[in-house]
Amino acid sequence: MTRILIAEDDELTLELLEKVLRREGYEVLGVADGQAAIDALRKNTFDLVLTDVQMARASGMEVLDEVLKRTPDLPVVLITAYAEPGAVMDAIHRGASDYLGKPIDVDAVRSTVSRTLERVQQRGNASPGQKALDDRALIGTSAKMLALYKEVARVAPTDATVLIIGESGVGKELVARTIHARSRRQKMPFVAVNCAALAEGVLESELFGHERGAFTGAQAGRRGLFEEASGGTLFLDEVGDVSTKMQGQLLRALQEGEIRRVGGNTSIPVDVRIIAATNRDLTEDVRRGRMRQDLFFRLNVVRLDVPPLRERRDDLEALVEHLVARSAEKAGVAVPGVSIACRERLRGYDWPGNVRELENALARAVAMAQGGVIVPGDLPPHVVGQSGPPRGTIDEDWPTLEELDRRYIDRVLLRTGGNKTSAAAVLGVDRRTLQRLFASNRALEEKGEPR
Repeated sequence: MTRILIAEDDELTLELLEKVLRREGYEVLGVADGQAAIDALRKNTFDLVLTDVQMARASGMEVLDEVLKRTPDLPVVLITAYAEPGAVMDAIHRGASDYLGKPIDVDAVRSTVSRTLERVQQRGNASPGQKALDDRALIGTSAKMLALYKEVARVAPTDATVLIIGESGVGKELVARTIHARSRRQKMPFVAVNCAALAEGVLESELFGHERGAFTGAQAGRRGLFEEASGGTLFLDEVGDVSTKMQGQLLRALQEGEIRRVGGNTSIPVDVRIIAATNRDLTEDVRRGRMRQDLFFRLNVVRLDVPPLRERRDDLEALVEHLVARSAEKAGVAVPGVSIACRERLRGYDWPGNVRELENALARAVAMAQGGVIVPGDLPPHVVGQSGPPRGTIDEDWPTLEELDRRYIDRVLLRTGGNKTSAAAVLGVDRRTLQRLFASNRALEEKGEPR
């Protein structure tokens, strides 16, 4: 019988995991902290370890280290409510098999355990001095983002060609940069080019370079981006917009590992990892003859789908906090607070421009904010307009008591410059009570209470 060790310091979560996995036919040993898990590993053999990251006496990462030291074949799945992109990818690089977020999704637990046991295999130790990364736009703990982090972590150490699919503004280049930064090529160049922004002749010269006299104005020879990126990574953004002629040249470069400059007769070998990105449906482009099928197959070795912001609204809060802080740093001002009413407007907007649009909206809001707090009026009008009630409606003229609470707290914070201690004094409550008011209001918003 398959034996699973579960280390979880939350009693209810541990009980749930034990019950679910026993029903699946596994033999389960549950322990309440990391040190107990380490002791169990030293005395018994297991087929899988499921461990929380944040625990007393020893963390889940220490449990992982114990496994890697003693039995590197033993798969470890980490569970945490505090997942971050860097932590997820570092854990997988260090040897974790998978990562689950809280609250626990029973179906996800079943499928992850089953999948992990099926693909048990030898794993090499990751570099102990793994460089810390600035995964600035890879923020969020939604299920889709956790899945993306895991895919990035697995493909990064390889030299596989990657095709990143996603709408404009979702952060495709930042995904590409993260892959490069976690690859063996991380100390070599990362070179990016927007294929849609350049005319065919210009793009050809940019990618492959040219010899002196190749065309009017070519006074000297010039290396192209393939040569500039040699040893590193070449990121081809919006590759779906490349002309048919250029597709043939790209295909030759990928197949042969060599390029020829415009006007030149000599083939130049290049060692480049290709990461491409597009917001187009390339399968449909192949069907319609707009994309060469052989090039598509060459690019589509590993496909990564970056979800649009509207499909990961759970990540909005963390993105807002991060982007406001970054915009304030760039503007050289103190980080403003974000009012509850403003957060409400942000959640109600669809964000067709995704993270890029959110970043621009918050940069404007930081510039417009007064008194240390961002209010709805600081946001772009179209953002406020979509999510707010129409002017002159009953909703605006006759707000609920909960909405009045929100507005009053926002106004007090505005007047006190965002100082919560001063705001609590004005409201006649202590700081803890003020925090509970915030939590209560947010809970009402998440339940969709009428305004």
